[in-house]
Amino acid sequence: NEKIATLVTEIGQLDSTAVKAKLVNVETIGGGTFNHYIDLQGKIDAKNTAYVAPKMPGVVRAIYVQKGSFVRKGQTILKLDDAVARQQVAAAAQQTGAIRSQLNLAKTSLQRQQNLWDNNIGTEMQVIQAKANVETITSQLRAAEAQVGMAREQLDFSNVRADISGVIDQVNVRVGEQFTGVTATGPQISIVNTSVLKLMVQVPETYISSVNVGTPIVITLPDANNRVINSKVSVASKLIDPVSRTFTIEANVPSDPAIRANQIAKVQLQEYSRGNAITVPLNTLQTDQEGKYVMVAVTENKNLVARKKRVITGNLSGDRLEIKSGL
Repeated sequence: NEKIATLVTEIGQLDSTAVKAKLVNVETIGGGTFNHYIDLQGKIDAKNTAYVAPKMPGVVRAIYVQKGSFVRKGQTILKLDDAVARQQVAAAAQQTGAIRSQLNLAKTSLQRQQNLWDNNIGTEMQVIQAKANVETITSQLRAAEAQVGMAREQLDFSNVRADISGVIDQVNVRVGEQFTGVTATGPQISIVNTSVLKLMVQVPETYISSVNVGTPIVITLPDANNRVINSKVSVASKLIDPVSRTFTIEANVPSDPAIRANQIAKVQLQEYSRGNAITVPLNTLQTDQEGKYVMVAVTENKNLVARKKRVITGNLSGDRLEIKSGL
């Protein structure tokens, strides 16, 4: 009857064996080169950094620069006490003057002896002795003049000059203090040349075999309007720090007024790359008691149906997952 027919219909609707289609999205499997990056932090440093040191230590009498001053190579940075050196120059010059007077007298005496000998007066030995005296005093004069040159050179040591052009990074000395260049607390004056910059990064030792010179690196500078710089590793140390268990890498950074030494940089270092790789969106990966799988659309009876495919996964880059096998 009519009630029985209605009941059968309702039971059929509750049948768990009935197949119901679900609305899904289909995406093409990704291909091409797959790159995996590790996120690190580094800092910008100057390639050319010089510690100012005197040729001879001394007491500071004047400082001509301050932190942040721009200096050129050869420019005088500070003046050391030169009282003793000036006295040495004066003494050497005085001695030279005295010897020069002696030489003039010896030359006059030689000329007189030569004139007498030419007129058959005196002896040849007197002429020879006069010539020898001139030669001896001439040698003494040369030595004295060399001594004056050395004394003036030592006097110039009191002028401490910059070895490179750049910006004064630190000044840790005052007038009246002893200047040696470096103390137990560090350099007294340092100069940084910011025209050539580099990035320095400490990398965990796990990646020492996969990071080498030429490895691509992406640099982001938050303090420079998040500027992004693509570079390559220029130096990769093979020495591991025993405390941090890291090794140091460097990469060249272009000169820019907005980029300064000691700026913090976000770093993406490529440690893995594979050509012709297969990738899928991360959210398509599923897991059951047998392992990992993805649902793949296949054509059956002219219809697309989803089938489970077991996969072995690799690295993850962003939201793309590398599939090493299974697809």
